[in-house]
Amino acid sequence: MNAVPPAAPHQENLNSGPSITAAQRSNLLPFTARGYSWWRARSLSLLGAGAFPLAREERLFRALCRPVPGELWLDVGTSTGFYAGALARCGARVVAADLSGPMLSEAARREPSPAITWTRMNVEVSGLPDASFDGVTVGATLNETHDPARLLREVARLTRPGGQVWLMYLRRTAGPVQALLGVPALGGLTFPDPGWVQRHLPGLRRTAALGVGAVQFEQFVRGA
Repeated sequence: MNAVPPAAPHQENLNSGPSITAAQRSNLLPFTARGYSWWRARSLSLLGAGAFPLAREERLFRALCRPVPGELWLDVGTSTGFYAGALARCGARVVAADLSGPMLSEAARREPSPAITWTRMNVEVSGLPDASFDGVTVGATLNETHDPARLLREVARLTRPGGQVWLMYLRRTAGPVQALLGVPALGGLTFPDPGWVQRHLPGLRRTAALGVGAVQFEQFVRGA
């Protein structure tokens, strides 16, 4: 059984500097954290995925990734802890990382599980040891992060041989709304296409994919 990695050393400039986007900065605000769960519960349906409540998303994740008791997972950009909670309910242990202290406080209130270690961390520069985790979840953080290619490389590095990565993100549609949200001052969001994502996860192969509207779910497994 893997030990929980120590807290990352790269936490000194989370609130400032060029390494976070405007969207990430907005998540540092307490009122954003208080309202995020309301948005998260409705976001996939509002973003074109039809009737896609959180319960359906959790069932999809659990059916494909099958987390089991004793595994150690990293939840990247946990926000208010949706995937961290789903993993804990399966008996897995979770390091739930986020840039935002208010988000982590709200997550800990909503998902009060001793199986979850809440950690304020920029996973782009995690400083954690190679192959630390049996699995990694990234829910929409790929769209918000300053350097999505760097984030994916770090996720690949942290996944042990035979381990898996689960992604949920908005893929590129080339629409005007996505172009607007990509402007740095208006969010600085990135909307990758699945081929680009695959190329930036070295050593992992895609084993499942589902596109619903603009929402993309993907599972990857790292080679042994």
